[in-house]
Amino acid sequence: MIPFSILDLCPIAEGSNAAQSFKNSLDLAQHAEAWGYKRFWLAEHHSLPGVACAATSVLISHIGAGTKSIRIGSGGIMLPNHAPMVIAEQFGTLESLYPGRIDLGLGRAPGSDQATSQALRRHAAAGEDFPQEVGELLHWFSPERPGQQVVAVPGAGIQVPIWILGSSTWGAQFAAVNGFPYAFASHFAPQQMMQALELYRSRFQPSEWLAKPYAMLGINVVAAPTDEEARLLFTSRLQSTIANRTGRRSLLPPPDPDFENRLGPMERSIIDELQPGAIIGSPETVKEGLAKFIAKTGADELIIAAAIFDHAKRLRSYEITAEVRRSM
Repeated sequence: MIPFSILDLCPIAEGSNAAQSFKNSLDLAQHAEAWGYKRFWLAEHHSLPGVACAATSVLISHIGAGTKSIRIGSGGIMLPNHAPMVIAEQFGTLESLYPGRIDLGLGRAPGSDQATSQALRRHAAAGEDFPQEVGELLHWFSPERPGQQVVAVPGAGIQVPIWILGSSTWGAQFAAVNGFPYAFASHFAPQQMMQALELYRSRFQPSEWLAKPYAMLGINVVAAPTDEEARLLFTSRLQSTIANRTGRRSLLPPPDPDFENRLGPMERSIIDELQPGAIIGSPETVKEGLAKFIAKTGADELIIAAAIFDHAKRLRSYEITAEVRRSM
């Protein structure tokens, strides 16, 4: 069976705060390590009340300090928000602290809205220079050359696996022609998943980093003892998604059994967009859904997102998913 990994956004539930979110994320990572998950990635987001992973590199170190073997990294760092040298220094530091465990996933989106992008000092064309910024990042990771005046310390000469993240065909093509592993965000933008995978695999060029294409797919999995309970738990994520997309950002709300009955056409269309990237249900339902998804996509790895209001139920969802994987 292919590896399963975890994508965490450090959700802040109603009635809680960022400090508790960080404790919950570490607790989840420690359990995930014991359950056999391969990676624990954190995703850079900004100005979202219900998401606490803005300082992504800091949180990766927090997770690393409390775990022993699980790979840790970014899913991803939004490179246009940062000077490439700074990212090389941060991830050079992380690799020095936790050798052989660090992944650097890169995206070119802002990780928030336009106003927040401006606050992050992104220029109007930010994102368009992504290929050049990746090249600059690779330069800072290269071994120091004689006479080189500016050096990333630590960073120069340190090998950190780089992944390209995407939710469209653009990232797939960039990852393919440069020989990078590719992670597709089918957990929130599944519409172009199959097209992106075909493009990535058909145009892949072997590189010093990777001999053949390797595709990891994001997917929402909410598992519970029954289908009914899992669907109820998933309403927290659905409420949050609608709030974010309609400008009513909020903390992660509790499950709402009457939620779908109150939806209008616009809200229902938002939910419908998520369905291809979500598997919700009992262990039997999740097993069947995962088997179909893997067979359809040929994924080399899955990275699983589960925004669940109650931390204990979130842990149980990931535990069930790990049990399902072992039974497949």
